[in-house]
Amino acid sequence: MSALTLNLDTVHLTDEQFYEICQNNREFKFERTAKGELIIMSPVGGESGNREADLIIDLGIWNRQTRLGFTFSSSTIFKLPNSADRSPDAAWIRRERWEALTPEQRRKFPPIAPDFIIELRSATDDLEMLRDKMREYMDAGVQLGWLINPQQQQVEIYRQGQDVEVRNLPTELSGENVLPGFNLSLSLY
Repeated sequence: MSALTLNLDTVHLTDEQFYEICQNNREFKFERTAKGELIIMSPVGGESGNREADLIIDLGIWNRQTRLGFTFSSSTIFKLPNSADRSPDAAWIRRERWEALTPEQRRKFPPIAPDFIIELRSATDDLEMLRDKMREYMDAGVQLGWLINPQQQQVEIYRQGQDVEVRNLPTELSGENVLPGFNLSLSLY
């Protein structure tokens, strides 16, 4: 099953109401578009879940070694500057940017665009919707993003102010100047 998008044209959810819906329905994973559409995400299968976990582990280990920032899982929703509430499969924020948020902002859905994100396409994900989401992240200020697409054996690399680079798998990805010293081998996809 793919994601279900509910058009809420006649209903405007406040940030607090959206937060409460998420808290009261923890068995579901929600996102909200800049237009206010409510997206109910479908759960991923075993292969996608395992791949996602591996990505978070690799990013987290690098971050523990460098202590440059904070790593987030796909359960974290970020309030983007365009009012969208989005949840990448893995995310990372520089320490000084995260620590500039208030404790209340950190506790709920942080009003910040990550510095780095990963989206991993599952078998049920629509590729164009994911590409739109990646562009939205870049417009929000994300510095580096990877859209990993096992179905087509490709990865799309998104960088601020640059065209999207497409590489065939297997490949090695660099965190470049955003994640100094972070390298990810995508040979298992």
